[in-house]
Amino acid sequence: MAGEGFSHIPKKVKKIKTKYRKICTSIPVPESIPILQRVYETESHSMHGQLPIIWDRANGFQVYDSWGNKWLDFSSTIFVANAGHSNNRIVNALKTLLEKPLIQTYTFTSPERYEYLDYLINNTPSYFEKAFLLSAGTEATEASLKLMRLYGKNKGKKKGGILCFEGNWHGRTLGAQMMSYDKNQKDWIGYLDPNIYHLPFPYPWLNKEIEDPKLFFRDSIAKLCKESKIDPKNDLCGIMMETFQGWGSIFYPEEFVQEVSLFAKENDLILCFDEMQSGFGRTGELFGYMNYKVKPDLIACGKGASSSLPLSIVLGRKEIMDLPQIGSMSSTHSANPMVCKAGKANLEALLEDGLIENSKNLGFFFHVELKKLKQKYSNYISMINGKGLLAAVLFNDKSDKTPLKNLCDLISEKCLQKGLLVVHTGRESIKLAPPLCINKEALNEGLIVFDEAIKESIFELYGN
Repeated sequence: MAGEGFSHIPKKVKKIKTKYRKICTSIPVPESIPILQRVYETESHSMHGQLPIIWDRANGFQVYDSWGNKWLDFSSTIFVANAGHSNNRIVNALKTLLEKPLIQTYTFTSPERYEYLDYLINNTPSYFEKAFLLSAGTEATEASLKLMRLYGKNKGKKKGGILCFEGNWHGRTLGAQMMSYDKNQKDWIGYLDPNIYHLPFPYPWLNKEIEDPKLFFRDSIAKLCKESKIDPKNDLCGIMMETFQGWGSIFYPEEFVQEVSLFAKENDLILCFDEMQSGFGRTGELFGYMNYKVKPDLIACGKGASSSLPLSIVLGRKEIMDLPQIGSMSSTHSANPMVCKAGKANLEALLEDGLIENSKNLGFFFHVELKKLKQKYSNYISMINGKGLLAAVLFNDKSDKTPLKNLCDLISEKCLQKGLLVVHTGRESIKLAPPLCINKEALNEGLIVFDEAIKESIFELYGN
């Protein structure tokens, strides 16, 4: 079948009925197969590869299909539903707008737009003075690239050099792909921007190389400047950092980021964080960069910005945000009333309903339990990364460090069969990121299911 990656042959699985999960059919559901097949025939191939499930509705931290099955969601629709699926504040806010009615205004102002912008600026750090609202995360990183280069031009820099990092990912559009590291994913471009540079990432398994994170960065930047013949003060204008490296939820050492921030100040560079996955409470802080105790000039946000509708944001200082001329940086659906209403309700839920605090508090329990799994399956689990209600479990063979992608595929499939949705990365990691409204009982149940899936998959693949 076209949606390759996971079996589309219905399998009889154990029936499950708990407070939070229900599996009452074969998985995948037999009746869903013709529907999936039709989607594969009519939709671009690039959109496929997910677990074979057809969502019917979702509420809080649970997902339902049309055939009576119910899953605990540890994906948050890949870091979108931070405030929970169909959050009451968001749903009610959208209902009032539909009844008004007002859906689209282009770039004309609406009450919903100015109310959201006012609430957003008043409830984020004071050094974020203005916002630019967009629809997709890659639009936000593209806008950030443009702002960094406009800043460099305004300051009389000779080149628009941008520093990025090995392994980071920033989106699928042209500039975002160039700032991203994966060479295979940008082969289609046909050329690379010579003024976008990639520095080594301080991976935790480098051991000796990152005993001194500050020195690791300074040595890396010195080597780059020498090899590329660039002067940071005149040839560089910005630094783009994914707050953590996505596939493995790998955070930088705190001292490393602080040294990057210092370097940016020394050379008058814009420091920008890509907060797509880390923003809006995911790590137990409003924004993920706060874990590093630095103050960026820009942040690019998306995903959890509305927990629902397409909304992305660039936040920054007025000096930077007002560099584009009027009308030179806008988007057809930017700041439409629907997303503004959803964005404000989402931020209210996070701040006023204790969801960020819940992420931080439950995050401690979450990671303690995951570390127990690492000890239990020490021959297969090499690392647990993350903060708050974010975790990545890395699977590598202990004896030869071989990445265990196939094991991750099977674990993800068994989780589906048991009523748990996880983030399938397509490589040697599984990410876990439940909505921030989850309670401890449900979180614990999901971890028990994850444990069962790991145990069964190891036995099935390796016989032990």
